[in-house]
Amino acid sequence: MNMRDPVIYRIKHCTHHRTGDKWCIYPMYDFAHPLSDWLEGITHSICTLEFEAHRPLYDWFLIELGLENRPQQIEFARLNLTYTMMSKRKLLELVQTKAVMGWNDPRMPTVCGYRRRGFTPSSIREFCDRIGVSKADSMVDVNLLYFCIREELNQTAARVMAVIDPVKLVIDNWEEGKVEMIEVENNPNDPACGTRMVPFTKELFIEADDFMEEPPKKYFRLKPEGEVRLKGAYFVTCKSVEKDENGKVTVIHVEYDPASKGGESPDGRKVKGTIHWVSAAHAIDAEVRLIDNLFTLEDPANVPEGEDWHNYLNPESMVVKQAKVEPSLANAKMEERFQFMRQGYFCLDSEDSRPGHLVFNRTVGLKDSFNAK
Repeated sequence: MNMRDPVIYRIKHCTHHRTGDKWCIYPMYDFAHPLSDWLEGITHSICTLEFEAHRPLYDWFLIELGLENRPQQIEFARLNLTYTMMSKRKLLELVQTKAVMGWNDPRMPTVCGYRRRGFTPSSIREFCDRIGVSKADSMVDVNLLYFCIREELNQTAARVMAVIDPVKLVIDNWEEGKVEMIEVENNPNDPACGTRMVPFTKELFIEADDFMEEPPKKYFRLKPEGEVRLKGAYFVTCKSVEKDENGKVTVIHVEYDPASKGGESPDGRKVKGTIHWVSAAHAIDAEVRLIDNLFTLEDPANVPEGEDWHNYLNPESMVVKQAKVEPSLANAKMEERFQFMRQGYFCLDSEDSRPGHLVFNRTVGLKDSFNAK
């Protein structure tokens, strides 16, 4: 076999951060790699394709040293995800320049980052099973990863109500001070998860975009003189609105149908729109981080010639909202995952959330743009 004359080790007289001045011989990577694999009982050393040229030297060291049960080096293509930077050097730069919160930032493609964002080990394993192993360089659609976690959480995550962009809704014909407990299912895909009771009062919060004064056709949410179903509760009809000096709607006044409890009416009339809500008197404040792709370019590792890859950082990769959430979320546990109705799947942040200051990261939205075969 023709092989270059290998450099096995180097001698450097300097203070080491661990061994001090006790040692001056430092093995080169190509020498240390096979020996450390053998010492640790590794059977198959998995490397990316750029190490293919190093394999003859890897094998030669083990053979010349007369070692038995030699490990085998196998190379395969590295994983490339769309809208994701996989270069450790560039990710380190993002950390050092504080473009992200650290290696565990929920936007980072690291194990601790994905964990903080709410990905489960099983969803990542499912993703790996679907893409397989290849010898050819390729680009994998990140939406497949999102598909895998979405499919899992659709079956396992509890449904809760959280209003991310709140506007107040007042039920004019509701008795002042009356609190009614509404039974809501925890997960329609798993009846065994049971139900919970949610307080319903005269003043509620709903999403600002669940109301429009001049809606387009086929708009089935709340509008002037329009009727919608409040999730698990009653039909309500919009009667008037209040606005601030800029013309922004601040309060929506409605009347409810007492006979429509549970979302059905005795007269059988159909209401197409259902919106979620939170009692204003019982709502808990929470910080909600809407996480999106860190880059706007499909392949940020290959930017157009003459351009800076930093210019493709997504300015909306993390949008922070101050939300109103139902009181049951006061008992949320670390890494517990929820579906915020009509919003997406969220996980309690493991770093910044604490009692009295809840922080939720969006793992993935509800809409799926990936068509799994």
